[in-house]
Amino acid sequence: MRKLLYLTFSMALIAVLTTYAMWAADRPVGHYLSDLRINLAIDQGTPADRGNLLGIQPELFPTDYQSPQRLHRKLAAYLQKAQEQGLLNEKTIVVLPEHIGTWLMVTGEKDELYQASTLKEAMNWLAVSNPVQFVRALISAKGESRFDDAHLRMKAKGMAKDYQALFGGLAKEFHVTLVAGTIVLPEPSVIDGTLKIGRGALYNSSVVFGRDGLPIGQPQRQMHPVFDATEVLGANEDHTLNVVDTPAGRLGVLIGSDSWYPDNYRKLDDQGAKFVAVPAFVVGRGTWDQPWRGYKGLSTPGSVSLKPGDISEGQAWHRLTLTSQPPSSQAVAGMSVFLRGQFWDQGSAGQSFLSNNGQQFADGNARGARLLNLWL
Repeated sequence: MRKLLYLTFSMALIAVLTTYAMWAADRPVGHYLSDLRINLAIDQGTPADRGNLLGIQPELFPTDYQSPQRLHRKLAAYLQKAQEQGLLNEKTIVVLPEHIGTWLMVTGEKDELYQASTLKEAMNWLAVSNPVQFVRALISAKGESRFDDAHLRMKAKGMAKDYQALFGGLAKEFHVTLVAGTIVLPEPSVIDGTLKIGRGALYNSSVVFGRDGLPIGQPQRQMHPVFDATEVLGANEDHTLNVVDTPAGRLGVLIGSDSWYPDNYRKLDDQGAKFVAVPAFVVGRGTWDQPWRGYKGLSTPGSVSLKPGDISEGQAWHRLTLTSQPPSSQAVAGMSVFLRGQFWDQGSAGQSFLSNNGQQFADGNARGARLLNLWL
């Protein structure tokens, strides 16, 4: 009798595991009609032979990441619209927003993930659908929030490959220099022209791709992640700020709240940066108009007199971004571009703006995908 029960239990367990394995391996691709429209919100300056900064503020949703091909279709449609309006040339620098590459973590997943009602539920589906990858990532996870670390780390190798293929491909396809927003990866580096990952801490990083589709220099790691992310992301305060050569001139990248630190602009000045790109992201619908929460767990620079609650989040971004405001910054122009859309229950805020010769020009309408252009 005991042998029969053991045999029955074993067969049932094998059936359950086989069914689970088949379910986890199944990745049906559903139909999704994405909104490919984008409006030109700001067009400053006069066309010349010096090139231009072109910011793309996309409106993205989880289903846009169902495959890299689907995301390419949407971003290529935005660039095609810019090309039709005469905004692309051999000296164009395209700037994309923060974390546009991070969400590649959900590509190729099951419909249940995209249909989840909350981010937490979606991440649970991510783990359940990739049990072996998740367990391996959890074993090597670091920081205070090991589960969040594992969710980001478990598909990092594929994410890095997709990121370079997608954004490097767009740069080559449209013959532009492209600041490819950011992506969270473990110790990213460029080796022999290929974006690689390491085994250490996760860093929010940005890669600039040249007109040939290849990375220019090393990834720029975020130096001061906001407190919401410090349990997962590494702070790279001692990392060198990279300035790269582009056909339009020398370019520096400050990720998100890194643009709030006056010393970072001095470091870019020392390297001769003419332009500053700021990929950015503000979570929470309506946050832009709510009271500013300060440096969010980080020390406030001595030269900054703003206090939390004195002004709104949006006003703080405008006040603290110092591009082209001598003597704080000798760069002639810059652009802050925000990721917009809805990722499960996580809304987004942020209205992209540009700086030119000490003046700021903002897009007052946050709805829909937007183009911001500055002729240099």
